[in-house]
Amino acid sequence: MSEPTVPEMLGPASVVAEPVVTEAAPESGRLNRGAVAWSIFEGGRDPSVILITIYIFMPYVSATLVGDPVRGQELIARYAQYAGWIVMLTGPLLGAALDRLGPRKPGLGLIVAAMVPLTALLWWSKPDGTGLTVAMTMTVTLMISVLFAWSEVFHNAMLVRAAGLKNVHTASGLALSLGNAASVAALGFTAWAFALPGKVDWWWVPAQPLFGFDAAAHEPERVVAWLAAGLLALGALPLFLFTPDTPRTGTPLLRAFREGAGDIARMIGAVRKQRDAVVYLAARMFFYDGMNGVLFFFGVLAAGVMGWGPLDLLITGIILSVVAAVGGQVGRWLDHSVGPRNALMIEIGMTIVSLVALLGMRPDTILYFWHWDPAAHGVLWDGPVYRTLPDLLYLLIGFNNAIFITAQYASSRTALTRLTPPDQTGAFFGVYALSGVATAWLAPGLVSLVTRMTHSQQWGFASIVFLLAVGLAGLAFVRGGRAEVAATGGNA
Repeated sequence: MSEPTVPEMLGPASVVAEPVVTEAAPESGRLNRGAVAWSIFEGGRDPSVILITIYIFMPYVSATLVGDPVRGQELIARYAQYAGWIVMLTGPLLGAALDRLGPRKPGLGLIVAAMVPLTALLWWSKPDGTGLTVAMTMTVTLMISVLFAWSEVFHNAMLVRAAGLKNVHTASGLALSLGNAASVAALGFTAWAFALPGKVDWWWVPAQPLFGFDAAAHEPERVVAWLAAGLLALGALPLFLFTPDTPRTGTPLLRAFREGAGDIARMIGAVRKQRDAVVYLAARMFFYDGMNGVLFFFGVLAAGVMGWGPLDLLITGIILSVVAAVGGQVGRWLDHSVGPRNALMIEIGMTIVSLVALLGMRPDTILYFWHWDPAAHGVLWDGPVYRTLPDLLYLLIGFNNAIFITAQYASSRTALTRLTPPDQTGAFFGVYALSGVATAWLAPGLVSLVTRMTHSQQWGFASIVFLLAVGLAGLAFVRGGRAEVAATGGNA
């Protein structure tokens, strides 16, 4: 469930400066193999977010490796905050310098060469303490998070050359679809091969986990590290073989970074006169980070508060990844019906509602006040997951998150196009990318701080409401983007 990558993360200068080579990037029609290979890379990279960050590995770290869900959530949030600081300080400058340097493949190759073994290394985060310690595990995940962000900068900076300006959205949409499809397939395989065996007697499920994996040693959770590493390596191969790279410019490294910093300063200066766009971008820094925080900590909260195990989280990941596809259509419909600014306000408001609802759910409590006694009420069915009403309602609340958070990703780009002068689109989308990383540390930082202060997962998670509320309030001061733009163009 990742945000569409274009044109947001092309890098501050790439949006307007990347040359298009006709023989490598057709102006219209079907995608060539270089563009398809570019999309396949995202299909191989995105499953690591689903498998490692959201649904499987991090909940395992919190509930099992740390052994205390509250302390686990605080620790995970703290290291995510550190990663956010590093990305904030390096990502925009890296993106701006790339256009000065030229080729992207050498740098991206080094990043992938580091990410694959680091991701696979997480297999040795053993619950008995004989492998990686908790501190070592969190350090490795921090490094992976930073490298993942850098890979996005390099990868997205190759898009225009790979697909051509007129095919950018087609390639980006294919990449998003491949990422979602690969994530669902990886979750499904993990559930079939490792989580369901021994728990159900369905004819199509193996009787025991494949390869003799031991559930008591939490090998079914740890194996997603190998799976994510393998998918990344396979997904990267076509890109390095078939996607065209940018010619070398001959600009020295230090000069490229120095001039890139100047590009960022000029880009920010160019957008300062557009009041509504500036207010919108400031509001987005808060609600965008809040939305990402909801996704990041959803599985950790479910493991710690609801007591969900790997099978519950695997099935939830599959279902919500499929449901998220509806979110893109919801965002498009809301944009058309009420305008992207109002669409964003609806999407953020609905996310706040579902977030408040999640905080009122426990295995024995529904929405704060309704006590649920499984002994008295019984189970809903004799299956392996969602056996009680609180479990089922928690999943249904997740539906709301999946739909409206995905819709927000779509509406946020559309809103900027309604507020941006046509001749300054590149600069505004550069600042849009910059604003996406400027506060990447804020949600993890808040969750870490409030969890540590209150000794409560729920209160730590609740701090994200503040970010969403600030972003929602900021949108109220944006005058444009309220109605559908006429065919002739212009701000609404």
